Amino acid sequence: MKTGILGGTFNPPHFGHLRLAEEVAGTYDLDRIIFVPCHQPPHKDKTNIPDAQDRLNMTTLACSDNPRFEVSDIELKFPPPSYTINTLKYFKAIPKDDIYFIMGSDSLAEIGAWKDFENLFSLANFIIVGRPGAGFDQAWKRIPGPLRAKFSSNQGHFLHTSGTTMISSGIKGLDISSTEIRRLVKHLLSARYLTPDSVLDYIKKHDLYSK
Repeated sequence: MKTGILGGTFNPPHFGHLRLAEEVAGTYDLDRIIFVPCHQPPHKDKTNIPDAQDRLNMTTLACSDNPRFEVSDIELKFPPPSYTINTLKYFKAIPKDDIYFIMGSDSLAEIGAWKDFENLFSLANFIIVGRPGAGFDQAWKRIPGPLRAKFSSNQGHFLHTSGTTMISSGIKGLDISSTEIRRLVKHLLSARYLTPDSVLDYIKKHDLYSK
């Protein structure tokens, strides 16, 4: 089974996340996409982030109408903060699964700050999708040299010495911001059509982002 892993804070999840997952699944013939909300992101201010269970619940609601989408609570079971290296080790252990980790080019540019980043690319294939202001070429130049040296290039596909592949994808998804959704909710403005109605209902019911 070809499984895509899409991790993130999902604060809140929105149509940009969903459309990106849909495009990646269709383009690379993935059997399923597993959304993995983080427990506590190591590089973000945790004071403005709702409880991980709320973000997991919202992500589950957002993915509920797509049979190819699944949501995992695995990072909530790990002690915080959340590190991708632990998540990939978990999914790599699943028998007969071919794992594709979906990463934005902005995150790739900062990969040198990630825990055990040298070992990440031996645990899964990577699909690098575009992010505003951070193309693949710019991100590639910011990867630490010893890591770049472990890849050989072949027309947008980069083969790691371990045998995994990193794909430079042309997929960019929709330019929707969780930050903007939170701002709209805080100021009692409409965030409709940016995220599923079920997510907006959850936000309202649990009074998220209003303060």
